[in-house]
Amino acid sequence: MNSKDIRKEFLHFFETKGHLIVDSAPIVLKDDPTLMFNNSGMAQFKEFFLGNGTPKNNRIADTQKCLRVSGKHNDLDDVGKDTYHHTMFEMLGNWSFGDYFKKEAIAWAWELLTEKYGISKDQIYVTVFEGDKGDGTTLDEEALELWKQHIAEDRILYGNKKDNFWEMGDIGPCGPCSEIHVDIRPEADRLAVDGKALVNMDHPQVIEIWNLVFMQYQRKADGSLESLPARHIDTGMGFERLAMVLQGKSSNYDTDVFQPTILKLEEISGVKYGAAEKTDIAIRVIVDHLRAVAFAIADGQLPSNTGAGYVIRRILRRAISYGYRFLDLNEPFIYKLYPILKAEMGDFFPELVKQETIVTGVIREEEASFLRTIEQGLNRLNQIIQQLGDSKVVPGDVVFELYDTFGFPADLSRIVAEDHGFTIDEAGFEAEMAKQKERSKKATALVTDDWVILDAAGNETSIAYDTKTADVKITRYRKVKNNKGEFFQLVFNQTPFYAESGGQVGDVGTISTLNETIEIVDTKKENNLVIHFVETLPENVNATFSAKVNTEKRNEITKNHTATHLMHEALREVLGTHVEQKGSYVGDDYLRFDFSHFAKMTEAEIALVEQKVNDKIAEALPLIEKRDCEISEALADGAMALFGEKYGDKVRVIRFGSSIELCGGTHVKNTADIRLFRILSESSTAAGIRRIEAITSNKAIESYKEADKNYNDVLAALKTKNDAVKAVQHLLDENAALKKQVESFVAQQASAEKATWKAAIKEINGINFLAIKTNLDVGAAKQNAIDLTKEIENAFIVVGTNDAVKPSITISIAKNLVDKKGLNAGNIVKEIAKHINGGGGGQAFLATAGGKDVNGLDAALKQAEDFVK
Repeated sequence: MNSKDIRKEFLHFFETKGHLIVDSAPIVLKDDPTLMFNNSGMAQFKEFFLGNGTPKNNRIADTQKCLRVSGKHNDLDDVGKDTYHHTMFEMLGNWSFGDYFKKEAIAWAWELLTEKYGISKDQIYVTVFEGDKGDGTTLDEEALELWKQHIAEDRILYGNKKDNFWEMGDIGPCGPCSEIHVDIRPEADRLAVDGKALVNMDHPQVIEIWNLVFMQYQRKADGSLESLPARHIDTGMGFERLAMVLQGKSSNYDTDVFQPTILKLEEISGVKYGAAEKTDIAIRVIVDHLRAVAFAIADGQLPSNTGAGYVIRRILRRAISYGYRFLDLNEPFIYKLYPILKAEMGDFFPELVKQETIVTGVIREEEASFLRTIEQGLNRLNQIIQQLGDSKVVPGDVVFELYDTFGFPADLSRIVAEDHGFTIDEAGFEAEMAKQKERSKKATALVTDDWVILDAAGNETSIAYDTKTADVKITRYRKVKNNKGEFFQLVFNQTPFYAESGGQVGDVGTISTLNETIEIVDTKKENNLVIHFVETLPENVNATFSAKVNTEKRNEITKNHTATHLMHEALREVLGTHVEQKGSYVGDDYLRFDFSHFAKMTEAEIALVEQKVNDKIAEALPLIEKRDCEISEALADGAMALFGEKYGDKVRVIRFGSSIELCGGTHVKNTADIRLFRILSESSTAAGIRRIEAITSNKAIESYKEADKNYNDVLAALKTKNDAVKAVQHLLDENAALKKQVESFVAQQASAEKATWKAAIKEINGINFLAIKTNLDVGAAKQNAIDLTKEIENAFIVVGTNDAVKPSITISIAKNLVDKKGLNAGNIVKEIAKHINGGGGGQAFLATAGGKDVNGLDAALKQAEDFVK
């Protein structure tokens, strides 16, 4: 059975069992403060398990694209080394929200695996939770008795809390689980060693393929468990592992999920998969990481230096590094694999087809950039090794700096060091890595107490679209601590505060009673709850509060948000319909809009976009809003839907004239409210992605006033009334002429000094040595030193520039002295520069150093002579 049919069979089976089949959620979670990526099938359903939302159907099934490369679930370091771990993988799952429970989940899993997929019953083992004294839980007798109806009791194993109790996090819904393991070893091996001894022992051919989670508890902040009011089913089956079992393979990478991509990589690299362990690992890493990076970019997450973007960049660079080191691929190659991935998975994941141009462009540019970084890192590391001399150990902090600052892989540092007969300080490197992880952990550490429920009925609704003030009551609150301190999160029965979402920042404002006023410093959404952040808890949490949004900030935000819609339409009109939004920020101070386009915008294009937006503002177009609109109807009307966003069956449609978008943000009532729109900058953020930053309303007006004032100041300084360009050009021409004169004078002075220097050279042990101070600038002094080295045999020239602010030292040594006498300018300059409180380096025959203390030049020059005596 091929992989496409395996996926179809799973979804069809559960459809016949009354499940609604839903699309995979985006792999990148943009509005979930607790997760960067969708790391499990249940992530998109968290609000239902927590009771903060109502699903479309109490029975749901899907295949969810997942990414496990950070936090608690991190498989990155295992990928490639074995045959079954992945960064991106598909999780086949079926879900019950307060409907069926263990009986049906177990029976259907058994039916699908043994009857539909035909897995032999004597290859299957299952586990049940044995209980945990610390939690006060006992053996899952219910699951045990249900499994006995399907499988021999000697194939039912007991698992501990680590293996058979699943938790969403430190707090939240959780429960016992049953894992289903399959023994795919050859029959002779299965007869020789009982498979039950290998379950959960990381055996590559005795593997877990499906986990049935029975959510029946809530984990409290104090560690205790309480029963949930409704019991749920949450299952997850690894699609790639299932394909391995059903296709009779011993590795996920031998299935048709990966083989077409591997064959293409063999063609590109000329390296055969299966030829050697090192190259096999590299090939597995590359084809795995391609999927992770491609799906993330298709969902709108571009590589960057922070957050989720940094993780994607790190995955891609890991793949590039493996190709460079083990497959001798020193030109972009990963983007060439994408068409194969698209052909294999594009039918089920259409984003791979529709976003092909963006994905391949971004990957190709990232590859080219990182390959340049590798070359720079190699040069830097070679210089460091030369400077180290006889120590033969590259310091750990140096290796870490190359890794952290330049993205230069530590493994590559080891290889280069070994090629020079060096080692690296492994302990020092690991210590630096540990410090970084600790810093990162502290920066993101969050300790959350349990919710204190004041109104169990909930009825927590948002009225942010309709009003900026309301009387509210707190329905729940909790205390939270992070690296910045302690604060509180409040939830109201109704709220006029808009929660951060879709690039729009959250509202701020106040809640007050007659006795006190509390500042709302931010508003976010978590698991479908609108959460308000406060630094102090109200004295009386049961009071009725007057909630007021900061209207000044909200009004500016709405102007900027509406402007992004108008600009989106204008960009498509000016540049073409290939333009799609790829990210945004909407605050009260400015707006930022990222979009797909493969060329720098011209000044004329920027001006035309700006004009079109201002024309729409001048038209005074009214807001036409449709709430709870059927998504099919909205799309039929021409509404823009953004890739990487998850939309429900009901959506909100925002229309201003011909601009129609699906949007959950706040907007002006009429485009005239924006008053004025001005583009501040247009730049590149990644291959095929441009960024515009702009302002509106009073900020735009003030910026024009400031520009006008600056222009008038320039006119006054140039002593002209209206022709600033002509006056500036005259100054530039004058400056160029003067610069030529100065360069001529400096050249004459340098030439004269060189003759003086030449006369001062003295012979020491067969070396023509010169150590001298000069008032020349650094460039002229360096050139003189180089010239003398060429003109004089066996020359060793040391020049110190007598600059009171930035003294410098240049050393130039004849190459024959470097080869025969082992002299090294880089090492020497590094040593003598200590006298001027400086440092530097370079090559063995030419090196420079800068410093801060000109008074140390004499001592530095004197010490230089010691190297030739």
